[in-house]
Amino acid sequence: MKKKLKYYVVWEGHKKGIYNSWEECKEQINNFKGAKYKSFLSLKDANDALSKDYKIYISKSKLITSDELPNYNSISVDAASSGNPGIMEYQGVDTKTKKLLFNHGPFKQGTNNIGEFLALVHGLAELKKNKSNKSIYTDSITAISWVRKKKCNTKLERTIENENLFLLVDRAILWLKSNSYQTKILKWKTKIWGEIPADFGRK
Repeated sequence: MKKKLKYYVVWEGHKKGIYNSWEECKEQINNFKGAKYKSFLSLKDANDALSKDYKIYISKSKLITSDELPNYNSISVDAASSGNPGIMEYQGVDTKTKKLLFNHGPFKQGTNNIGEFLALVHGLAELKKNKSNKSIYTDSITAISWVRKKKCNTKLERTIENENLFLLVDRAILWLKSNSYQTKILKWKTKIWGEIPADFGRK
C-alpha cells in the first residue's frame, strides 16, 4: 500500500513555507516559540492555506501548535508483520535520533498486535533496567490496553510453530505482574506527526 504524501504548511517558524516531510517541517518549528503549522493532503490545499491567515483553519481542523510536538525525551516502539498471522518482528528506537535500541525477530506465525505488545513491554523493561526517566511511545491502542490489563488478549492459537513467540509473551506478562514502573506510556499521534520513528517503513 502506497504511503500518502503530506504537505506541511508553516505560517510561523524559522522559515515560512510548505514542506514535503515532517522532518523538514520539524526543523522550522523546533525551538521556535509559538510556531504555527498544519498538515494537508494536497499541495493545492497547502498553497491555499499558506496564502491565508492560519486562524481560518482552526474551525476546520484543530491547529497544530508547538505545544503538541512529541516528547523527545522518550523512546518509540513498533512492530511489523508480513501477513496476520505471519512473519513478525519488533523494535525500539530513540524518538529524536532514531538510533536503534533493540530489534527482535523474525518470529514465525505472529501478529502485529502481539509484536506491538512485546515491543512495549520490552521498552518498559529496558527503561526500568537503565533507571531512565524517558517516556515511551507506541501507535497501538491495543498494546497500551493489553499492558495496562497485564494480559495479551490475542485470539491467535498457540502452536508448535509459534511456541517460541508465546514463551516471550509469557515472560512479558510475568514481567508486568512482577514489576512496577513510573514510565509514561504515550500514544503516538500518527495523523499529526507522521509514522512513529520506530516504523519499519513497509506500508
